[in-house]
Amino acid sequence: MSHAASSLVVLFDIDGTLVTCHGAGRVAIVEAFAEVTGGREALEGIAFAGMTDRAIVRAGLATGSWSRGGADDEALIDEVLARYLMHLPRALSDKAPRVFPGAVTLVQHVSGRPDTAVGLGTGNIAAGAKHKLLAAGLWQRFAFGGFGSDREDRAALLEVGAQRGAAHLSRPRRETKVVIVGDTPKDVRAAQAIGARCLAVASPHYPFEALRDAGADLTVSDLADPDALAFFD
Repeated sequence: MSHAASSLVVLFDIDGTLVTCHGAGRVAIVEAFAEVTGGREALEGIAFAGMTDRAIVRAGLATGSWSRGGADDEALIDEVLARYLMHLPRALSDKAPRVFPGAVTLVQHVSGRPDTAVGLGTGNIAAGAKHKLLAAGLWQRFAFGGFGSDREDRAALLEVGAQRGAAHLSRPRRETKVVIVGDTPKDVRAAQAIGARCLAVASPHYPFEALRDAGADLTVSDLADPDALAFFD
């Protein structure tokens, strides 16, 4: 892949791509949901991978009947997310994030390319993303992003990130190429929806085949794979 003549925006997902927080986010959001709604078990059957934080809370609200509202109660969702941010630092201190192999090297490599902007493309709300990446020592490496607090739809938040990256380069969005680095079929499909390419990282949840079948341009076992570096050259 050659982007030598083009401006490039690269957006990294967080959970499952750059780091694992060992379930700290789930612990915090379940606790917040239980405190606000009384429904501690509502999120048990929901697979969080690839979902935005707001969509997770909305899905939980859709599973039961809550005295204060339902899945369309935006104020209730806001309240759960605010409470989530109160619980997240403690959960992260109990379950310190681990940075995945190759993640720092790849971010450094891409950041060193000319005419390239490196940011985040994540379903985490921005404040939650900051908590997680500060705990992992990575927050300062990203100057911008598209977050779950920008848009609930994953493709839409990635487009926000792409536009911010283009602005960071002082280039029109239409003149920039975009690469999404993620770990779920949702990342792959959202990348396709905004005309971006996708570098996908396989995991026990989504193995090579699932990501390849979703249409990933390249799938690697982890970001230390030399093919991940070569993808940007």
